[in-house]
Amino acid sequence: MQTEILKNLQYILGEKGFLSGTDVHSGYHTDSRGIGEVKPEVVLRPASTEDVSQIMSICHAASQPVVVQGGLTGLVLGARPQHGEIVITFERMNKVENIDVNAGIITVQAGAPLQIVQETAEAHDMTYPLDLGSRGSCNIGGNLATNAGGNRVIRYGMTRDLTLGVEAVLADGTIVNSLNGFIKNNTGYDLKQLFVGSEGTLGLITRASLRLFPKPKTQVVAFCAASNFDAVSNLMIHMQSTLGADLSAFEVIWAKTYDAIITDVAGIKAPIAMGHAFYVLIEMMGSDPNGDTEKFETSLAQAMEQGMIVDAVLSRSNAEIDAFWGVRDGMAHAMGMQQPAVGFDISLSISEMKNIEAVLLDRLQAVIGEVRLFIGGHLADGNLHLVAKAVGDEPQPKEQIQEIVYDWVGEVGGSISAEHGIGMLKRAYLGQSRNTAELALMRTLKQALDPKNILNPGRVFSIQANDLQ
Repeated sequence: MQTEILKNLQYILGEKGFLSGTDVHSGYHTDSRGIGEVKPEVVLRPASTEDVSQIMSICHAASQPVVVQGGLTGLVLGARPQHGEIVITFERMNKVENIDVNAGIITVQAGAPLQIVQETAEAHDMTYPLDLGSRGSCNIGGNLATNAGGNRVIRYGMTRDLTLGVEAVLADGTIVNSLNGFIKNNTGYDLKQLFVGSEGTLGLITRASLRLFPKPKTQVVAFCAASNFDAVSNLMIHMQSTLGADLSAFEVIWAKTYDAIITDVAGIKAPIAMGHAFYVLIEMMGSDPNGDTEKFETSLAQAMEQGMIVDAVLSRSNAEIDAFWGVRDGMAHAMGMQQPAVGFDISLSISEMKNIEAVLLDRLQAVIGEVRLFIGGHLADGNLHLVAKAVGDEPQPKEQIQEIVYDWVGEVGGSISAEHGIGMLKRAYLGQSRNTAELALMRTLKQALDPKNILNPGRVFSIQANDLQ
């Protein structure tokens, strides 16, 4: 790395903004799973968009690659530094700048933790509905860069649906300010969508204007058991038709996963006994304190009468709501405890979900022997999380497992990444979900906005030297 570049960056950022040597601790190169063998030589901590602009101007002139970091909670190796990359972290740009309750807008810097944004909205009797298990650690910039989904997509949509505008810095240091407060704004290209979901490969998001909603006056949660997938599918349709827009979550856990949550995750108590085929968490958020619980109970009773559910427990307090959601959040912990294993984040049609366990077990076991599958996720938006563990194999036959699962996802027209992104982990399989024309257009955008390939290089797809000529 050129000494002159480092001197210029150090001069711009000062002592607090420029870290090197022993000051670069493992938190800057190790992700949430403890993966990260490449220690960066330099970590940059900008305090403003102007700082980011100057950083990129210097790096662009020198063709110096950078990798941007938020909370390092990603699961696809997108923010983990590679050899020769300078780390840019937004940990100093963590402020909530403004909240406009009347307009339903909150403006935040990229490094603001999701939980702080949620709590700020709550303090104003509003809600920012994006919710993830990593809410205390993940940053808004990372949520935007990966178009995070989470638990309430069925009602509020993905992160891009909650984003009114962004400010971003391009590879050459140009600041693009598209911070606006309009839901309707048909004035040419929607530039913010270039950056939301692009995983930092087209520009670095520094600030964002996000949508807020009035805080629901009621929240009711039920934890249910069903005997087969058809019953689960019918239950979802029933709850959507009877609760309408007040249905805010419909989460499903397969039996083996539920057993692992209850058995292996500390502090989790079973709301319903083990032994059923499927478990469903249903949440309603409404505006009628007097009628919502009754409406919810009536809908559940109808489902019980029609055989869609065989058991159900209804929340009677905030503590019970937290406990039910604790079981759902415990799914990530239970899956993580299966390591070494291979994890997946996929989207499928509801019809394909019915046979996922049987089909994948058959295909995997035909090639690699005994396999355990753990499945669960956000059924109503088509997103499942899956962990496959080859029994007795050390290390896991990771590439074989990935090829089998992703080949099947491609066959049935699914997505290899529902909400985690591509990063470096999934780029070899991107063609299973994107056709040749789509991939070509993505590369065209990358080459137009980052002609020297210095923004998160190697993430999403690889760019070869001759592609830039």
